[in-house]
Amino acid sequence: MDRERGDRGRRILDGLVALALLGIGLAGTAPAGLNQGVEAGPAAYPLVVVAALAVAVRRRWPLATLAVVTAASTAYLVLGYPYGPILLSFFVAVYTVAAYRPVRDAAVANGVALLVLLAHVFVGVRPPGLVGLMPAAAWVVVPFAVGVTVRLGRENAARSRTDEARRLADAERLRVAREVHDVVGHGLAAIHLQAEIALHLLARKPEQAEAALTAISRTSKEALDELRVTLTVVRRDEATDERAPAPGLAQLPQLRERLAGAGLPVTVEVAGSPRPLPVAVDLAAYRVVQEALTNVLRHAGPATATIRLRYAPTEVAVEVTDTGRGAAVPADRPGYGLAGMRERVTALGGSFAAGPASAGGFRVSATLPVEEVT
Repeated sequence: MDRERGDRGRRILDGLVALALLGIGLAGTAPAGLNQGVEAGPAAYPLVVVAALAVAVRRRWPLATLAVVTAASTAYLVLGYPYGPILLSFFVAVYTVAAYRPVRDAAVANGVALLVLLAHVFVGVRPPGLVGLMPAAAWVVVPFAVGVTVRLGRENAARSRTDEARRLADAERLRVAREVHDVVGHGLAAIHLQAEIALHLLARKPEQAEAALTAISRTSKEALDELRVTLTVVRRDEATDERAPAPGLAQLPQLRERLAGAGLPVTVEVAGSPRPLPVAVDLAAYRVVQEALTNVLRHAGPATATIRLRYAPTEVAVEVTDTGRGAAVPADRPGYGLAGMRERVTALGGSFAAGPASAGGFRVSATLPVEEVT
C-alpha cells in the first residue's frame, strides 16, 4: 500500500513537472527568439509540447523519454529555432536517465543523445557551426553529472540503511542468544544437580529420589516456559503464551524453590519498598541473579547463597554472595556468564562488579538506574 501510494505520488509529481515545462516552453520560446534575433516559427511549438509532455513518464520509461525529447529538441534546433525552454525538457530527460539507470547504460544513452543533438551544429536552416558545440554539450554533461551524483548518494543512503538494519538484527540476535544462554544454562545446571541427587538416593531412599525427579520435571517445564517467552521475539507470527510470565524479580520465589531442589539453599533479603520496574531493568536484574546462582551451582561446591535487593528512588541494586570455595568460574576460563551480566548492566547505564567476597565465597553485584516516579 505504501509503495503504491509512493508510486502514485511520483507520477503526479512528474505530471506537474511536465505541465510546468509546457507552460515555460509555450511562454518562453518567443522571448528567447527575440533575445537571439531568431524568430520562433509555428512549427516550434508542437515540438516544445512533445518534449515537455514526454517528461510526464520520465521515471517509468527514462530511455524512451530521452529518445522522444532528444528527437524533438534536435528537430527544433535543426529547423533553426533559438536555444530556449525546450532544452529544459532535454535537461530533465538526461538527468533522469543518469539518476535512474546504471551508470554505464546512462553514459551510452546520453552519449548517443549528445551526438544526435549536435546534428544541428553542422546541418539545418541556420547551423551555428563549431561555436555551438560547447552550449550543446553542456546540456548533456551538466545534467548527467548531477544525475550520477544523485544516484550515488541514493545508493549510499540505501546501503547505510541496509547496514543499520543488519546491525540492529545482529544486536537482536545477540540479545536473544544471551537470553537463551541464561535460560538454558541455569535450567541445565539445576537439572544436572537434581539428577545427581536422584541417582545418589535412588537405591537407599527411593522416596527422596522421587522428590528429586519431581523437581527435575518442574524445573524443566519452567525452563521451557521461560525459553518460549524468550523466543517469542523471533517468532512474531505466533501469539505470546500468556500463561508464562515475563522473567523478572517477581519470579525470585520460583527461582529460589528451584535451586533449593537442586541442593542450594538461597536466602532473599530486601531493603526498601519493592515496586514495579521498567521491563529492561527488571529483566536485567533477574538475569544477573539467575546467572550468579547458576555459577554457584556449577563452581562453588557445597554452599549457600544470599540474594540482597535494595530499592532506592533512582536505582535498584542486586547482590548475590555465596559461601562456596570462592571462585565462581575457573581462572583460565572466565566463560560467558560474567561477561554477559556485565554487558546487560552497562548497556542500561548501570555498574557491575564480581569477585571473591571478603568473608570467603564469591560476590556478584549490580546497580541499575531507574527513573524516579513523581
